[in-house]
Amino acid sequence: MLKQNKPAMPYLKLWRHLSYRRRKQFFLLSLLMIFAAMAEVMTLGAVLPFLSALIQPEKLFLHPYAQPFIQYLDIKEPTQVILPFTLVFALSALIAGIIRLLMIYVSTRLSYAAGTDLSITIYKKTLYQPYSVHMSRNSSEVINGVVRKTDIITRSVLMSLLTLISSSVILIFIVVTLIFLEPVVAILSFVGFGSIYIIIIRAVRKKLVENGKSIALESTQVVKLLQEGLGGIRDIIIDGSQSHFYNIYKNADKRLRQTQGSNQFLSIFPRYAIESLGLILIAYLAYKLSLREEGLSSAVPILGVMALGAQRLLPILQQCYAAITQIKGSQASLMDTLDLLEQPLPTNFTQEKIDLIPFKKDIKLQNVGFRYGSTEPWVFRNIDITIRKGERVGFIGSTGSGKSTLLDIIMVLLSPTEGEIRIDNQCLTPNNLQNWQAHIAHVPQQVFLSDNTIEENIAFGIPADKIDKSLVIQAAKKAQIYDLIEGWPEKCQTVIGERGTRLSGGQQQRIGIARALYKKADVIIFDEATSALDAGTERAVMDSIEKLDRDLTVLVIAHRLTTLQGCDRIIEIGDCGVMRSGTYNNIIDSSA
Repeated sequence: MLKQNKPAMPYLKLWRHLSYRRRKQFFLLSLLMIFAAMAEVMTLGAVLPFLSALIQPEKLFLHPYAQPFIQYLDIKEPTQVILPFTLVFALSALIAGIIRLLMIYVSTRLSYAAGTDLSITIYKKTLYQPYSVHMSRNSSEVINGVVRKTDIITRSVLMSLLTLISSSVILIFIVVTLIFLEPVVAILSFVGFGSIYIIIIRAVRKKLVENGKSIALESTQVVKLLQEGLGGIRDIIIDGSQSHFYNIYKNADKRLRQTQGSNQFLSIFPRYAIESLGLILIAYLAYKLSLREEGLSSAVPILGVMALGAQRLLPILQQCYAAITQIKGSQASLMDTLDLLEQPLPTNFTQEKIDLIPFKKDIKLQNVGFRYGSTEPWVFRNIDITIRKGERVGFIGSTGSGKSTLLDIIMVLLSPTEGEIRIDNQCLTPNNLQNWQAHIAHVPQQVFLSDNTIEENIAFGIPADKIDKSLVIQAAKKAQIYDLIEGWPEKCQTVIGERGTRLSGGQQQRIGIARALYKKADVIIFDEATSALDAGTERAVMDSIEKLDRDLTVLVIAHRLTTLQGCDRIIEIGDCGVMRSGTYNNIIDSSA
């Protein structure tokens, strides 16, 4: 799992990660919430004269507060007040409904827009993290954070917070209005129902937090199992192990759905009990009002207002409770999301054009040593190597000797624990790493190929409308794959399938070489790029490498010494350093 961040005020930290534009929009939404609350109060205020007009139009006709309205409409008879007050009530209810719908629409759109911003920010910050950070993480954690957990934050935190705030504002306005009309009943009702919800919240809080942790854990596990199952589908089919992967996925997904269902139930179950209590309260209030000297008919308007107020008050209390339970149940996902949002960005991440470090002479590794942690053993120490520009250098060594790690340091994907790297006598520092990496292209054992065209895979990372087609053809020719591409019906527009499944291993490697050449890199690193190929295909790929321009510096890692026959120099890594260095014949003689 990602390291848990436990800020004192996580929601304030989440607010700080929202853009200025989103904060401004949330502020404008708060004004809309106040208008919605005022509209609810207007509806409550309109129901009193409406019911009075229906039951006692004569009394309303003579009421001093109604006189300006009656005179303005030139009403002469008591019965004439029914229609205008009915229309006023209907209009106020319509306006309140429209404003409420508008508020819900704006809240939903704004919450999901903010969720999109957070997801994009996490993905951007993740892409800019150092290679060492990516090595220490499981990709399923990041994928789950970018996709699932930001979705949880959108629905269960942002939406719930907005619902809680808007419901609280409307609740305050309604309660104040009811207190003005019937203080004792309104206060007792609010305190009674509010206390019930508070007791329930305190009772289920621990369960909600436990469920939230389980949801955060199991959602990551589900993504991990999907990746493993689909990523290793060939071996799964051959081994017939579908049932194993199906069962572990089923158990993880079942636990996830059960905890999600539990939280959903805990968020809605008080509603039905509270609604029953609300009806009992209205019945009791009707009984008490009927005992007054004026009789029940004079109390009906007040009773109607209280009934309408309760009808609005109880759902709002339920919304507040449901929002709180959703927020509590999302604490663990919020903490994980904040950890991803607070990843540092490099100072030069906005730099569009990178000035290359001059590279005309050599690459020097001076007293370089590396280990993965202060308590970990040294991978190697005291490495002193000089690689001249245009040189072909091969690296061999047993598995785990540190060959790939050494080239990761040359590519500054990893920083040396001790020593330094110099390019034409200029020391590499955190401030100029990208300026050196712009020189480099990397061809790994498994070239990553996207489910796009040959052209888009060669010009990897370049928008389709900005691809230099002539440069694609030139790179394909130098990589010895152009004739093959020309033989396909759609040529460079041929779609190669996910991970290049429609290409052979040798063809995939040549695409990787063409990609490196398209980049116009002058340092190309082949990290065991031919180790998975048969001897004939490996020889063909190595011929392609050997035919590259001599002004390119080529570094090749291989398991077999014979693979490196065309190299100017071969360096053997082992015993925590450089064991041997020389030409192919020197190494052969030394081995003999």
